[in-house]
Amino acid sequence: MRVETLYRYPVKGLTAEALEVAELIANECIADDRRFALAQGDAPFDEAAPGFLPKRHFACLMVNERLALVSAAYDGHSGVLLLRIPGSEPLTADIRTEEGRAAVAAALTAYMGEEARGTPRFVTAPGHAFADDRKKGVTLINLASIAALEKATGLTFDPLRFRANVYFTGLPAWAEFEWVGKEVLLGGARLMIEKRTVRCPATQVNPSTGERDAPVPKLLREHFGHADLGVHAVVVESGRVALGDSLEELP
Repeated sequence: MRVETLYRYPVKGLTAEALEVAELIANECIADDRRFALAQGDAPFDEAAPGFLPKRHFACLMVNERLALVSAAYDGHSGVLLLRIPGSEPLTADIRTEEGRAAVAAALTAYMGEEARGTPRFVTAPGHAFADDRKKGVTLINLASIAALEKATGLTFDPLRFRANVYFTGLPAWAEFEWVGKEVLLGGARLMIEKRTVRCPATQVNPSTGERDAPVPKLLREHFGHADLGVHAVVVESGRVALGDSLEELP
C-alpha cells in the first residue's frame, strides 16, 4: 500500500493544503490541522479553557456549503494566514495578533451573510484542534473505496470531498474497515485504527462548486448498507510520513 496524497486543513471548513511530508506526533493531529475555526457568535467556546464542541458551533461545510470555495493557506513559521474569498481581494493576516484575527473574522462573516450568527470570532487555542472527533488523530481513506462508490452510483467524486489527511492505494475497497482495533505503520509512524468514519452531510458538498450535489451518506447506505468511508486513527508512535511512503498493517 502506498500514500498517494497528504493534506491538512488549517481552518475548519475551508480548503485543504497539500503536503509533501508531515511529522506525526503521538496523540496529536498533523501540525496545524484544524488549528483555527470561525466560532459562531452564540458558540460557548472558551479560548482560555478549550474543549470539544459539536461542529454546528462553528462555520462548517455541514451547514455552510459556500465555505468550500474559500481558499486558506497558513504559514506556521510567520503566523500568516492567506485567504482567498470569492468576490474579494486576497486577505493576508497575522493571526497571532488580535487585529489579524478580527480581520479574518470580519471577512468570513461578511462572506457567510445570513448564515453568520451574532458576531462570529476567529478562534484558536494552544494545543487544541477543531476536529470532529474528541480524540486527536489522523484520517485515512482508501481510494479504492471511493472508486467503489463511484462505480455503484455512476457519479464522480473528488477525494477532497471527504476531507481526509491521508489517501492511499493498494488495498481492496472497504478492506480498511478490518483494521479497526489494529495498528498500522504509516511511513515511520505507528497508528492505532480507532473506528470507521461515519460520513455527515458535509460530504454532500462539491469542493469545486460549493454546492450540494450528491447525498453521499444516503448513497452509501443504499449501495453498501452503511454510511462509512475512511477510518480514524490515533498516532501511538511518532514518525515521519511522506508522499510515496508505504502503509502496512502490523501483526
